[in-house]
Amino acid sequence: MPEPGFTVADLGGTTLRTAHYNPDIDILADVHKVPTEGIARYPDEPVRALQDRVVEHLGDQMADAIARHRSSAAVVAFAGPVTTDGTVRAAPTIWGRPGQPLPLKNLMEERLGIPVMVINDVTAAVWRYASPSGLEEPFCLITVSSGIGSKIFWAGNVLLDPQGHGGELGHWTCDTSTQAPLCECGERGHLGALASGRGTQAAARRAAHADPDGYAHSQLAELAPDSAALDPQALAAAIQNGDRFATDILRVGLTHLASAITAVFTAIGVRRFIIMGGFALAVGATYASLLTEEIERLGCFGLTDVEIQSMIRLAEPDDDHGLIGAGRLLTTQTTQQQPASGPPDS
Repeated sequence: MPEPGFTVADLGGTTLRTAHYNPDIDILADVHKVPTEGIARYPDEPVRALQDRVVEHLGDQMADAIARHRSSAAVVAFAGPVTTDGTVRAAPTIWGRPGQPLPLKNLMEERLGIPVMVINDVTAAVWRYASPSGLEEPFCLITVSSGIGSKIFWAGNVLLDPQGHGGELGHWTCDTSTQAPLCECGERGHLGALASGRGTQAAARRAAHADPDGYAHSQLAELAPDSAALDPQALAAAIQNGDRFATDILRVGLTHLASAITAVFTAIGVRRFIIMGGFALAVGATYASLLTEEIERLGCFGLTDVEIQSMIRLAEPDDDHGLIGAGRLLTTQTTQQQPASGPPDS
C-alpha cells in the first residue's frame, strides 16, 4: 500500500535532491543528495548528450526513491523555464546553451509509470512561502545559487505565461559591453553571469589575476592558495569573516542585483523580496545587509530609507525550499482534482 504523500525532486545546477513529502504533517523524509550530471561536471559535452545524461540520472534517482516511498505520484522542481505541459525550454545551469525543448514530464511518466508534475524550481519554492489563501502581500522570491532565478507571487498565483516566461531575472542583460562575462546560456552580461554563486566565483578569479598582491593578502589566499581552485564556499566564508577583497567582489554583483530589484519595485510595486539559494544563504545575514545597502544607495522611487530596509529578508536556512514547495503544490492540486464526497444518489 502506498505511503501517504509523494516523491519530490529538486534538480538544480549543482545538486539533485530527492525526498518523501508527507502532506499530513508537512515534513520531508528520506532526503538524498547527489551531484547533478550536468555542465558543471561535463563542461565539454554537447547539449544533447547532457540532456540524455541528466534525464537518465534523474530517472534512476526517482525510480529508486519511488520504490522506497511506494509513491503513487511525484513532482520534479527543475532549474529552468517550464511550460504548463511539463516541457523544459532551457536549462543554462544544467546543460548550458539552448537545445531542443525537453518533454520532461512525458519522459519521466514513461520511465516511472506514475503521474509526474514538472515545474520550475523557483515556482515550486514560492509555495513554501505563500499562504494557501493567497491573500498575503505580494512578494518576489529570488534564488542566488549556481545561477539566479526569480518568481513573483501575486493574488494567489505565480506570474507566468503558459510557455514558462517570467521570473528569469538571471538572464536580464545588465552589462552591455562587448567584454561582459559570458553567461552559461551563451549570451554576455546577464545578471547570473555577474552575481550568481558561479558568477561571483568567476569574478573573484578575474580579480585574483588582475591583483595578485591583493589576493595574496586576502583570506581567500588562505582558503584557496591557487585562485583557479577558488569555489563559492570559500568566497562565502571570507565574506562572512569580513574580508575586504572578497566583499568588494561581491558588492559589484550586488549592485546589479539591487538594480534589478529596484526595477521590479518600480514596475509593479512589489516591495517584499525573499532571498534563497546556496550562495546567498552561505553568506547569510551579511548578504542581506550588503544588498540592502546597495538598494538604499540606488534608491527606490517613493520609498524612504526606513521602508527600503524592510524589503529584503533571507529564506529559511536550508536547501529544502523546492522540495517542500513542490510537495505542497502537488498536494493542493491533487486535493482539488478529487471528487467531492457526499451522500450516494437516492
